[in-house]
Amino acid sequence: MDSQLIIDGTYYVIEKDGQFVGCGGWSKRNTLYGGDQHKEIEDPLLDPAKDAARIRAFFVHPDHARQGIGKHVINVCETAARTNGFANFELGATLPGVPLYTAMGYLPVKRVDAALPDGEVLGILKMHKQG
Repeated sequence: MDSQLIIDGTYYVIEKDGQFVGCGGWSKRNTLYGGDQHKEIEDPLLDPAKDAARIRAFFVHPDHARQGIGKHVINVCETAARTNGFANFELGATLPGVPLYTAMGYLPVKRVDAALPDGEVLGILKMHKQG
């Protein structure tokens, strides 16, 4: 988890019938993906006049997949980022999330492979959306 999202008040949780079913956020800071363990210094603020807001840390409980939860959270995040002056958006999608983000208007930019501590590699697709 990236605790800066919570500190900045840009992380949202969806609850249904008393159970957490999804979450996600947006960031006005430089980090595109990864949590606290990947940062050694404070994450610098972005300039909404020239930078894209970061859509970050999306998760939907598997029992609640394909029910519009992810789409709802993205809409909430994009609306909040626009309210804060951002017109464009970027994200780092894990491969299972690509269809959702594509349906929401995000376009692929570049694939990167993130090395995990156990030696495995996580494929991430950097994506961008014009506001």
